[in-house]
Amino acid sequence: MQTEKIKAPGRKTLRSTSLLIVMTTLVAVGTLIIRIPNPMGGYFNVGDAMIFICALTFNPFISGLAAGLGSAIADMIGFPAFVIPTLVIKGLEGFLASLISNKKDVSRDVLAIVVAGSEMVIGYFLVELYILNWGLGGALAEVPMNIMQILIGGIVGVPVASFLRRRLPENLRS
Repeated sequence: MQTEKIKAPGRKTLRSTSLLIVMTTLVAVGTLIIRIPNPMGGYFNVGDAMIFICALTFNPFISGLAAGLGSAIADMIGFPAFVIPTLVIKGLEGFLASLISNKKDVSRDVLAIVVAGSEMVIGYFLVELYILNWGLGGALAEVPMNIMQILIGGIVGVPVASFLRRRLPENLRS
């Protein structure tokens, strides 16, 4: 009878798992810390700043999961109708921003924010219009707040990510 050795997770796996947990937590806290409800049932928050910090610093896998899970966890507290759409929309936002950013050039970071932010605004607009049935007026009323979240997220995210990329070792960022 042959016995199989149980192999401990490698350093990269442990590092990635730890980073995912930390970034998911930071996205959730960033989403919960400033939460301004609007009349339609959504809310304004600064979680996109943490999503962009993560996406412009780390890989698409970590960024997509942390953005989706962290934001969905925050929605479980008070806004449960958004949990599943948020998981998908914010996960895709983090993944796209990280995929587009080359982690070196600020102009690519801005492009990443514009594309990923547009996906977020359009995603929530479609959910509010077709799934939550808020009507065209209700869905359109959310657009300016979502754009504001993206702008604030980018204004905070780009310089913080740029700083982190200069300070963190390459093996942590890859």
